[in-house]
Amino acid sequence: MSGLTNALRELRAERTRAQSQVEKLDRAISVMESLNGSGTSSAATFSETSHTATQPKRIISAASRRKMALGQKARWAKAKNGAQPRNVEKKSTAPAPAKRTMSAASRKKIAVFQRARWAKIKAGKKAA
Repeated sequence: MSGLTNALRELRAERTRAQSQVEKLDRAISVMESLNGSGTSSAATFSETSHTATQPKRIISAASRRKMALGQKARWAKAKNGAQPRNVEKKSTAPAPAKRTMSAASRKKIAVFQRARWAKIKAGKKAA
């Protein structure tokens, strides 16, 4: 039994060494890519994907993505000595449409019809 425990311990240590080696290679690749000016490689994407696979995917609306893009363009323009960003639109000042509310009479009518509907369904079940 102790031989199995020792083998398991050695395998775990080897896995840790291999993981650290992969991390070092990923860092070296990212440094080389940044010097070269190219994007991320598939190896870096693979290691990040396995890490974030357990986290839920973040869903961002189209309007929020548009705002983020406009904000980033404005930041880059400001960084480039105040140059005007392209395609930056002014935010509209129109108020949001008012929420529609039902009158009390409308709600009562709907409630009466729903009660009649459910009564009809329950009566049909009892007859069957």
